[in-house]
Amino acid sequence: MLTGWRNISWTLSLLASRRLSICKSSTFSKALISSPSSIVPLPPSPTQTFSFFTSRLASSSTHCSAPMELQEVLHVLEQLAPLSLAESWDNVGLLVEPSKSRQIKTIMLTNDLTNGVMEEAETLSCDLIISYHPPLFRPIKRLVQKDWKQRLTIRAVEAGIAVFSPHTSWDSMKGGVNDWLVGGLGSGQVSVLSQALGSASHSHKLEFMVRSSEELDAVLEELKTCDGGAGLQSSSSRQDSSSIHVSITCSDSALTPSVQTLLRHNTPSQSLSILKLEKPPLPGYGQGRLSVLDHPVTVSTAVQKMKSHLGLVNLRLALGAGRTLESSVCTAAVCAGSGASVLSGVKADLFITGEMSHHEVLDAVAKGTSVILSDHSNSERGFLAVFKERLAVRLPDAVKVVLSKADRDPLEVV
Repeated sequence: MLTGWRNISWTLSLLASRRLSICKSSTFSKALISSPSSIVPLPPSPTQTFSFFTSRLASSSTHCSAPMELQEVLHVLEQLAPLSLAESWDNVGLLVEPSKSRQIKTIMLTNDLTNGVMEEAETLSCDLIISYHPPLFRPIKRLVQKDWKQRLTIRAVEAGIAVFSPHTSWDSMKGGVNDWLVGGLGSGQVSVLSQALGSASHSHKLEFMVRSSEELDAVLEELKTCDGGAGLQSSSSRQDSSSIHVSITCSDSALTPSVQTLLRHNTPSQSLSILKLEKPPLPGYGQGRLSVLDHPVTVSTAVQKMKSHLGLVNLRLALGAGRTLESSVCTAAVCAGSGASVLSGVKADLFITGEMSHHEVLDAVAKGTSVILSDHSNSERGFLAVFKERLAVRLPDAVKVVLSKADRDPLEVV
């Protein structure tokens, strides 16, 4: 029996090795395609050995070099940066979905979807374009050739290319665009300027009194019909011998019918109070960052560091009132893109963002804060290379992730 089982073990080993030879997972290949003694230790029981091989075969299949379906890629993107982190005004997620199912083999990352980027994507036979800025932002009533963004949308549809935009979800996420941007000045104690909030299934708390357990049961039974009872949670405690304090939480959709139900009962209607529940904060997530630098630098050094970090030859600098190039920078506040609204009112030695209006810069300078401007997309584009690596390691080897070479900020110094 033992000899027969060893033959089965070696057969499974061979199958595993052949399976892995199709894949490009070098770690698994090196682990399994080695000496026989290292891959087939004598098992204490046939069941354990079979489990060992089947688990390795199943695990290797997840690393197999095979394309992915669009929804599978979208799932990975959601894991890396949940779209719920985006600002309420933003237009994020899948913006263009081809009518015919198409396996994803090539993904292009770009800061903006322009005509040049689209031509590049078509040349490379891209299946998915991840455009940091959403090419479709405002509602449209028609798709015609007069508008350049609509032309690009039509081309994407005709070419069967999906288009996805993460925008402010990347700004908000921990380790996202803003963390990358502030990291250009070196290490520091980093905090979020505009805190992101988590989702909450229950938005209101209703508190009221009832006189008896029988009345409580009757009221709760009626409340269960509100919103199908799915959004209702309750707790109760006896205040004294004549009253019971009741607290329920409910969703927005269940609020009105719940209140209407309680108003039909004498005691609850007289004691009813309604509280609005706040959404819980998400530490480390949100818009903008403030860094208290571990090693303060001069304004001049900060400029050089940011040039290197952003890969730029030129930056625009406005010195704060009373500041010089040799003034010390101990605190820096950053916001990728157009950051004036997020940076407004923040106390820091230095602001770093893509663009601010003339008067917004004057306001900051008057308060003694120096300002570095890189132009809008230059404060964001460098993060694409970081995200490319994060995405690539979560995809099969058959899915190629590339950075657009045609993507660039429309403004340049001449």
